[in-house]
Amino acid sequence: MVSEPRLSLFESADGSLAIALARRMADGEPHDPRALAQTLNVTITALEQALKGLGSQLGLQLIAVPGGGYRLAHPIELLDAGHIMRCLSPRCATAIPRLEIHDQLDSTNRYLMRSQSHGALSRTVCLAEYQRAGRGRLGRRWISPYGANLYLSLLWHHQLPAAALSGVSLVAGAVVADRLSRAGVTEMALKWPNDLLWRRRKLGGILIETTTGTGAAPAVVLGVGLNVQMDPSLGAEIDQPWVDLCEALGVGRVARNLLAAQLIEALVEGLERFERDGLAPFIELWNAFDCFHGETAVLSQGGQVTEGVLNGLAPSGALRLRTADGERLYHAGEVSLRTRGENAS
Repeated sequence: MVSEPRLSLFESADGSLAIALARRMADGEPHDPRALAQTLNVTITALEQALKGLGSQLGLQLIAVPGGGYRLAHPIELLDAGHIMRCLSPRCATAIPRLEIHDQLDSTNRYLMRSQSHGALSRTVCLAEYQRAGRGRLGRRWISPYGANLYLSLLWHHQLPAAALSGVSLVAGAVVADRLSRAGVTEMALKWPNDLLWRRRKLGGILIETTTGTGAAPAVVLGVGLNVQMDPSLGAEIDQPWVDLCEALGVGRVARNLLAAQLIEALVEGLERFERDGLAPFIELWNAFDCFHGETAVLSQGGQVTEGVLNGLAPSGALRLRTADGERLYHAGEVSLRTRGENAS
């Protein structure tokens, strides 16, 4: 008998007034500062500081309205565990033992890494509205404004050999790209090993971390960061061309709870199939989204740099790079495209 999935909604860890204010103003309607101060039981001075924190801390754009009120530039569809679970298929919903939504975390991956050491169950899912220290691959900072994007991590216990774990990132990239494509995102692309792109701009990324935990089964924490509706003013903090899902879809708003459910379902189904059938079923799917096949690129691996032509994935999941000395296979490294005299990392 499958137990009822446990749903939990966690408040912000430090009781941040800015976050409480963001939740209160998420409807995008004008709000009177005095009424907000009264509702939140704070002084006007404290409220004014919190209003400033919406931008400086949480990355939200605040707009003054006639009469002295304020509103957010864009309404926020706050994440809701019950809503997400209702959007899942019954099979996937019963497969998830715990779904957690946090107002803020250092990062969803770090949180599940800690949870694993305390006995968290396989398929535990964690989302956050805001990450104080969001991370991308190789320790890069992941810009994580409040309520603007999706920051999602999944804990997965496995019995895979260590050599197979590099395939998890490829599986995740393939199934997420496929799900977004089927949701209407045309021109979806993957750049090895973990970038989700649209028209050569970064739409999202995948971060895989492994952990054993004390007395626990080996586990993978699979993190997905996806730009959904991010204020353009944050672009200065991102070190490469980027895009959000609203622009890629040509819409004003995206239903974040439905999107979260779709990605969770894709990841759970993908990992189950990966454990059962291996990487082979995903190679063709990944290659279908490889829009850089045949382009010249530079691969950096430690201090070594190799230039060649991208040639898709080998059956093992290794990147195929055709060099002056013949084709070489790589399981790790960073690819920089060399196209039309430009460098896209």
